[in-house]
Amino acid sequence: MDFGLVELSAEDRALQSEIRAFLAEIFTPDVFQHEHETGSGFNPKVYEALGARGWLYPELPVEQGGAGFTPVQKRIMELELIRQDARVMMMQGTSSLPMAAVRKYMDPAVADPILKECAAGRAVMCLGYSEPDGGSDIANAKVRAVQDGDMWTINGSKMWTTGAHISTYTFLITRTDPEAPKHKGITMILVPLKSEGVTIQAIRTFSGERTNIVYYEDVQVHDSMRVGGVNNGWTVLHGPLDEEHSIGLDMNGGLTDVSVGTGMCRVLGASMNEVASWAHKATGSKGQLLADDIRVRESLGAAMVDYEAGISTPGPMGRVKASDVLVKNAAALQDLVGTVGLLPMNTEGSIGNGDIEYAHRFAQGTATYGGTVEVFRTIIAQHVLGLPKAQLPGAKVFLAGKKK
Repeated sequence: MDFGLVELSAEDRALQSEIRAFLAEIFTPDVFQHEHETGSGFNPKVYEALGARGWLYPELPVEQGGAGFTPVQKRIMELELIRQDARVMMMQGTSSLPMAAVRKYMDPAVADPILKECAAGRAVMCLGYSEPDGGSDIANAKVRAVQDGDMWTINGSKMWTTGAHISTYTFLITRTDPEAPKHKGITMILVPLKSEGVTIQAIRTFSGERTNIVYYEDVQVHDSMRVGGVNNGWTVLHGPLDEEHSIGLDMNGGLTDVSVGTGMCRVLGASMNEVASWAHKATGSKGQLLADDIRVRESLGAAMVDYEAGISTPGPMGRVKASDVLVKNAAALQDLVGTVGLLPMNTEGSIGNGDIEYAHRFAQGTATYGGTVEVFRTIIAQHVLGLPKAQLPGAKVFLAGKKK
């Protein structure tokens, strides 16, 4: 294993400088304020500015709306966005999940214009997976799609459809054969969210992010928007799901983040940096800098050890570890700084403009984002450790009693 640094060529260094300058230009204070107010993970001005240069999905070939970046250049772009604390890029990552499936399974005459609009920043896709009664068991979908000639009629509702209110399309799991086993009776349809019969209702999360309930009432969608075969949706869905859960994670020559939970850990990292800065300015009861207080140093040291464990734990294991690390240490850091750690963004006296307060709120939802930690523990057990599916204690007795 090569632990050496990647040496950037002169061309790559010039590109890095160009990217950094351009991002500093488009990530203006109003962009961050807009994200703080909306929690949408999206900003049309930023997306279209990046899309105009092919930088929204820069790894794509130029003819597909990208910039033809090499893996190293793509990583440069990712790290520069991280440097900007670009929370508005959340929907870029969400859109990327179904794009490969759309390209692979849909008629190119239909798919290509849609994908080019996504690459240009003028279209966004969200994921129509979870349902009010289904929780994390997305294969148990009940949203019905009934075919009549070239049209599908869709009825039902989806829960936790993050980004639906700003998206152009939703990558929708539908039940097309209610008599078939649950994994064999579903079909994927790319539904235009401006369709008549679609109603989107906001859900505000504790962390400030917005997600949605989406209702479908006799929504008409042409068969050309079907992604893959009828009742073959589970096969189509596997690619986006595996990428989201990082099953069979491709490390891309060491350029990819090791942990699925790295983004969560970065929220903790921002808080640690702000606490360290605060400790070098704040004084204790005897006038000494808090940075010299052994208790402060130990608390920050413990958080740093946990942070490194979170970003170093690979794949889906890292997803579970990162949530645990963030929940534990966001609370510990808030306790360390005291009441000023409760002050939110744009409040006088807040540390790091509310980074600590935000981290503590954000941490509470990390046990469920992108699938609950219980789902990820199941993935680890079955796909990493090769263990059989869990048999719940008493399940057979309970089911036998139900049959009587």
